[in-house]
Amino acid sequence: MSAHENNKVLIVTGGSRGIGAATACLAAQQGYAVAVNYRRNQAAANRVVQSINQSGGQAIALAADVALEHEVTQLFATVDDQLGTVTALVNNAGILESQMRVHRMDAARLQRIFQTNVIGSFLCAREAVRRMSTQQGGTGGAIVNVSSVAARLGSPGEYVDYAASKGAIDTLTIGLAKEVAHEGIRVNAVRPGFIDTDIHVAGGEPDRIERVKASVPLQRGGKAIEVAHAILWLLSTAAAYTTGSFIDVAGGK
Repeated sequence: MSAHENNKVLIVTGGSRGIGAATACLAAQQGYAVAVNYRRNQAAANRVVQSINQSGGQAIALAADVALEHEVTQLFATVDDQLGTVTALVNNAGILESQMRVHRMDAARLQRIFQTNVIGSFLCAREAVRRMSTQQGGTGGAIVNVSSVAARLGSPGEYVDYAASKGAIDTLTIGLAKEVAHEGIRVNAVRPGFIDTDIHVAGGEPDRIERVKASVPLQRGGKAIEVAHAILWLLSTAAAYTTGSFIDVAGGK
């Protein structure tokens, strides 16, 4: 298989839609064999995989809820078997819930948000490091975490819990980058702003971009592919001296 020849194997969590799907497709164009992870939407993941394979790339769709440790370990084991050892990870899977002020949030909501957005990213990073680390027999690799400008802005009145989870992702990025730098692994993050994806529907405001775009210096929402380009640069050898770093793709917000 061509994937084993160039040895570029990427796992994109939450890869069936939005930024994840755009990243998977762009990565395939750049020679990665791609594992498109999804939690529930198998049809959407299959469409991404079909598009990649029809274009001469190599991709597989794999179901796993990153919030569940045993499903994460199984995801990576399946990639080992079907594509080869992972060399790149994009921690993109993330959820938000309907817009709500902090004083109305219950513990169950907070646990759902942090279990997927924070613990899921930690678990996937752990499995990637175990395979990539030159101290553990690996050949190195790169991890890109998908954070959010919400980590800087706080999302008051909307999603302070989501913003806080992304603040944790920023800290994970900095700490892990320093921890594994001497093991051949780079860890960076992108912080998207208001990107035109389905996630706003989950928040209860499908037209959120229209409402907020006037507050963005570039006066528009972003496109998923614009975030994907930043992710692929961070994964690439062009970014070989970049780790523990952030690219804000947020129109100046």
